[in-house]
Amino acid sequence: MISYLTNYMGPINIDWYRERGFTGMRVRPLNEYDRSVREGRAQVGDPIEVEEVTVSCGAGRIDIYGLDEAEYYNGMYEYSVPPMKIDSWNRLTEWLDDFETEELWTFEQIIEEFERNNEPVEWIDDDRF
Repeated sequence: MISYLTNYMGPINIDWYRERGFTGMRVRPLNEYDRSVREGRAQVGDPIEVEEVTVSCGAGRIDIYGLDEAEYYNGMYEYSVPPMKIDSWNRLTEWLDDFETEELWTFEQIIEEFERNNEPVEWIDDDRF
């Protein structure tokens, strides 16, 4: 049988989130680990404004195992997975844990089957495939 597993690879760069409007500012109190407190420039509890990610996302690849080793290096292959909201990524990841096929399915077939029985994937840049 052929199995499929997600491999999370990002995005991890704050600029990627910022460009899409997925960050926001909030005020939090400084703690003893903050540099300005350690350097004596501020005190624990002083307010500081910080930027944080407001919409978490996941992207990476689907690793595929159990293929013919004569046709695929070490019997493995992979599909790139474009960015989606993290809830979609997590649902797809869990669903793939139990998903197997007898023949190699395309990325499109996998996503179509997933969406047939689950909420649709919330893609980020609307360039699905």
